[in-house]
Amino acid sequence: MIDVASSAIVLGASGGLGSAMVAEFLNDPAVGQVFAISSKQQPSGLGDPKSARKLVWLTSEYNETAMAEVASQLVPHAGTFSRVCICHGLLHSDTLWPEKRLEDINGSALQDIFHSNTVVPALWLKLLFKILKGQNPCIVATMSARVGSISDNHLGGWYAYRASKSALNMILKTAAIEYGRRAKNVKFIAFHPGTTDTALSKPFQATVPTGKLFTTEFVAERLAIIMDSAEIDGELSYLDWDGQSITW
Repeated sequence: MIDVASSAIVLGASGGLGSAMVAEFLNDPAVGQVFAISSKQQPSGLGDPKSARKLVWLTSEYNETAMAEVASQLVPHAGTFSRVCICHGLLHSDTLWPEKRLEDINGSALQDIFHSNTVVPALWLKLLFKILKGQNPCIVATMSARVGSISDNHLGGWYAYRASKSALNMILKTAAIEYGRRAKNVKFIAFHPGTTDTALSKPFQATVPTGKLFTTEFVAERLAIIMDSAEIDGELSYLDWDGQSITW
């Protein structure tokens, strides 16, 4: 159970899944305050007037200096956090696209995707360590992907995205070991949301089987259920939206 005084953090809060997690926590009476961090300003109409009073929206660029400034604003609330969702993710943009063959690999695109999918979450885990450490059980869920599984790769392609998510999983695994020694109240989850109706998946939705394109609200609810049932065991769990383990 979540302590009634507990708070939640959503990082990458303006994206499709990030905003859904903000709404999920705002509607959870067991969460007293929600800190949402995004590079964009707070959108209008997020939460009803009553629940919206629980929301603290902080803006930040995703470089270490700016992120450290945001972390410093969370220090007065250290030890109160029970839920953290790291929702950063980049698959494509106006200037890059998932690779279909080796010839498509581009160094600049690799760096952009690794920065968003791997570097930024790693920096958050570093900057939040002292803030999350304490007596309050805390679940940290990071948006990974099934395509980050090395053993489950049967189609190839998507070099940068696959590799960045595999690297993210290793960062999470290593951090879970260290947190397990130094912050025993924290549990890590690498979460595969399935194909969700967001801007990230929009160009690829035509090939999604019927019933397998999920709404952001559904995924947020599923993740909240998984986080509520997670045990503090010092391990990293690699789970899909249905709570099923994924092979590494």
